[in-house]
Amino acid sequence: MNTPPHGSNIDRKSIPADCQWNIHDIYASQEEWDKACAGLKELIAGLETCQGSLKEPAILLRVLQLRDRLSQEIDKIYAYARLQQDADNGNTNAQALSGKAEGLLASFYNAVSFIDSEITSLSKEQLEQLKSDHLFADYDFYLKDLERMREHVLPGEQEAILAQSQLATGTGASAFRALVSADMEFPPIKDGNGNNAIVSEGCYMLNMASDDRVLRKNSFTGLMNTYHRYRNTLAATLTGTCRSSFFYARVRGYKDTREASLAEDNIPVSLYDNLIRTIHANLEPLHEYIALKKEVLGYDEFHPYDLYVPLSTEGEKCFSVTFDEACKMVKHALQPLGESYSDILQKAMTEGWIDIYENKGKRSGAYSWGVYGVHPYVLLNFQPRYNSISTLAHELGHSLHSYFSNQAQPYAKSEYSIFCAEVASTTNENLLLEYALANADKAQKIFLLNQFLEAVRTTVYRQVQFAEFEKFIHDKITAGESLQAETLEQYWLESNRKYYGTDLTVDKELGSEWSRIPHFHTPFYVYKYATGYSAATAFSEAILKEADQNHKPESRVNDKTKSMTATRQSGSAVEKYLTFLHAGGSDYSLNILKDAGVDLNTPQPIQVTLDKFSRKLKELKELL
Repeated sequence: MNTPPHGSNIDRKSIPADCQWNIHDIYASQEEWDKACAGLKELIAGLETCQGSLKEPAILLRVLQLRDRLSQEIDKIYAYARLQQDADNGNTNAQALSGKAEGLLASFYNAVSFIDSEITSLSKEQLEQLKSDHLFADYDFYLKDLERMREHVLPGEQEAILAQSQLATGTGASAFRALVSADMEFPPIKDGNGNNAIVSEGCYMLNMASDDRVLRKNSFTGLMNTYHRYRNTLAATLTGTCRSSFFYARVRGYKDTREASLAEDNIPVSLYDNLIRTIHANLEPLHEYIALKKEVLGYDEFHPYDLYVPLSTEGEKCFSVTFDEACKMVKHALQPLGESYSDILQKAMTEGWIDIYENKGKRSGAYSWGVYGVHPYVLLNFQPRYNSISTLAHELGHSLHSYFSNQAQPYAKSEYSIFCAEVASTTNENLLLEYALANADKAQKIFLLNQFLEAVRTTVYRQVQFAEFEKFIHDKITAGESLQAETLEQYWLESNRKYYGTDLTVDKELGSEWSRIPHFHTPFYVYKYATGYSAATAFSEAILKEADQNHKPESRVNDKTKSMTATRQSGSAVEKYLTFLHAGGSDYSLNILKDAGVDLNTPQPIQVTLDKFSRKLKELKELL
């Protein structure tokens, strides 16, 4: 495939069809889509007539099956519309389709809202009977989870009041978004040549990676000082978010917000605490990494605005490849996952799953969108650099996770949890990295090792630092206190001294960084980045170790050993990983991972990740 003209100035119609995803795999035409919408409306009306009658097992089963049928159809309807809009936001027809799909989605959610509350009103004996009934086999885990949560579900009228209260209690988060996105203005700044430059949330991280240190410093001080001027307002909005979350947690019978948030995934609080403890016990390698960056970059002082500067960009130039070459590289890197994985990977790359290039009006970034009963779709904005190769591997990790889950599980058990969502994608990234390192020259190795170390710093160390901050602020709310800006600033400065060590000069402006993190308005979410990355590292390390053992010289393996190896294949690292990919949402996340050989209730997966960080840091030191 030749690389076609593409970019933000190229119309969608100029992008070749074989570089676009094939939305007609969902519906052959818009006429079929219209028919599906009309049929969905009729089915929704039929579902609403069943309200109040779910104590009858036959009616309940029919309603659950109808809900699945409706949900699958609305998934397809919405995907057909949104994929077209995301490919070209200037497409007014796609905008209209998306609007209609969103209306149907709202109607669907409203129509099925009675189901969970009616099931939780059943007696324990009735639920046990349903779970043991083979007719409800597709719904046994769903019923089990509803039973687990039933003590935290309120009577219908009270649930209705809580649902209506959401808009009134969400002001903290919405005020934060409005202030940061609409009202906050950042000052003009200068770059190292004295030229005018800008800083905003949109370009901040780009500026932070620039080799222009003056631009970095001015961006840092300009952004942080702006947030500092709103420090008291931002502390008040965060207080509002935390108090709102605490209110809902207590009303539902939880001890605090953390317990309530983790309960959604059936995660014990001990896992959260163990994660923080394990990081605390392994801060020395991060300190060494900061010291190395300071030394290599040649700075007398290493400031927060130096954290994101790459140690070398020389090696990246060698990864200026075409999309076809990127696909070949990803396929080679993922060969350890076996033939069945490679076969589906080939389908994804060649059968209209991927929308490859940027065009005018296309959504930025990348994502994978699974469509049950069809196949996943991948949005890219491919560029000839390593980051785009890694993004391709990452999104295909999501896609094949969705594909295998959808193939193996009934619809009711097919959707994997947010807790597990980043595991497959990051496993692919890790396998790609090791493949690239094995085939790299010195400059490329320096670049790749730096990429890995930064990924662990930002996805594991930094996210656990965020998680620890969340525990601090929610503990204050639980104790009946408010969040004072000065207290939060002092905590944040001390936290950065602890995490990054004495080689980081902790400028006072850094004290305002807590106030710009939007994730703090979604309580106890960020720890999942660290657990997901750690689970992926544990998987990829086991897979590569096994692949290395299987490729030992043939002369060293006798027939008896071959026979023993064949017998063990069902318990191999690859087999366990594929079992994870096929599991979907058939059990709790921790159980699915544990069955696949990764026990996040222990420090082992996070320790594997941090040990790898130490090894790669040593390799980098030897190269520099």
